[in-house]
Amino acid sequence: MPKSITHKESYLVSNPIDLIEETIALEDWPYHRLSHEEIAFEISGHWGNHRFQFVWQDEMKILQLYCALDMRVQPKDSAHLYELLAIINERLPFGHFEISSDEAMPTYRNGVLLSNPKTLTTDYLEDLINIAFLESERFYPAFQFVLWGGKSAKEAASMAMIETLGEA
Repeated sequence: MPKSITHKESYLVSNPIDLIEETIALEDWPYHRLSHEEIAFEISGHWGNHRFQFVWQDEMKILQLYCALDMRVQPKDSAHLYELLAIINERLPFGHFEISSDEAMPTYRNGVLLSNPKTLTTDYLEDLINIAFLESERFYPAFQFVLWGGKSAKEAASMAMIETLGEA
């Protein structure tokens, strides 16, 4: 799980990618500034690395977050995975999963409207990153169950959504 971001002040920026870059640097996560409007970084999880990407669409004032899971989808598996996506997405309160068309990877995606990007805070960024990370970790096994375990979408989703109670 990502450690807590320590820089909690509001940061007045016109381009949210600048604040995201500062936040990522404070966490010491490896990152690449792809352009003025894009940044990518990785966070190691229990199941694999999660590749994050933020894209700022200034004309629409939308900040897009992508979190790709470290697995490839073969065309033969697409039908089963689309059924799994439908089941998972019904249960997500925020964001959704999709199969990225360019890399054929399960990807958590969320877009937020920032009508005034100057109000973006590191607290809010931390929440966006943590939600994407936790949902990706939570459903990673469901994608594996379908891709490599031969499970149906319903079986995989129900196994991934079992809540553990207490401690052993």
